Amino acid sequence: MKFAIAGLLFVAAALLTPNANADQWNKHWTVGPKPELRVTAGDAAVSVEATESNGIDANLKTEGWSIGSSGVQVVEHQSGSLVQIDIKVPFHSDFLNFHNRSIRLELRVPREIEGDIHTGDGSIRVRGVHGSLRVETGDGGIQGDDLDGTLNARTGDGSVHALGRFDNVQLHTDDGSVELSVLHGSRMQSDWRVQTGDGSVQLSLPPDLAADLELRTGDGHIGVSMPLSVTGTQSDNEVRGKLNGGGPLLSVKTGDGSISIGARQ
Repeated sequence: MKFAIAGLLFVAAALLTPNANADQWNKHWTVGPKPELRVTAGDAAVSVEATESNGIDANLKTEGWSIGSSGVQVVEHQSGSLVQIDIKVPFHSDFLNFHNRSIRLELRVPREIEGDIHTGDGSIRVRGVHGSLRVETGDGGIQGDDLDGTLNARTGDGSVHALGRFDNVQLHTDDGSVELSVLHGSRMQSDWRVQTGDGSVQLSLPPDLAADLELRTGDGHIGVSMPLSVTGTQSDNEVRGKLNGGGPLLSVKTGDGSISIGARQ
């Protein structure tokens, strides 16, 4: 009995005591105008902040992991104005320290940039970037603020929130809500698509945005508080119509949730 109690106390202490391993890695790349950044971040949470600098700065922080050949590895390469970062996380069966481990990648980039950011399990936050962005996470939320240009965002499980002036938008989540706030000056240069498997969708659009609307929900309410010329059939679960005479297709679909479309003040 004493041995059993001692064993339980050992396991409890291991679960409650944080792993002492913490490490950090930094790198700076000097780049030219409108550089390209490609990131494969393993299971790291990623944040990207635009600055007025002419370089790209990366700061990788870990808890419960060392950085190096026996821990988290960083493979980086620069070719002209293209910077590639690949974070490799080793597989471990040490479940006692699993909850004390984290990996965070913080990036500071020029405002004008093309970005391609992928992580397997972690959130992605992007702020102030002007250009073409592709962001994808297997499990985590996506947040984009003060964006300008093209946004293609996808998550397997998490909400998507985006605000900016856009030319093209593609948003997808398998499970989570979507909020898209489109600033004045946005112009649809191609079809836009917003889709969630399970969650509500809320869009705030410029009053002068010209688009063909296609709204569909499997189980939820559809509300449009903008002047809409309805085309075809209209029901509680499906609405088709034209904003400002129509234009490229703006498709919004949710498997289970409400859709709300309103004008941005």
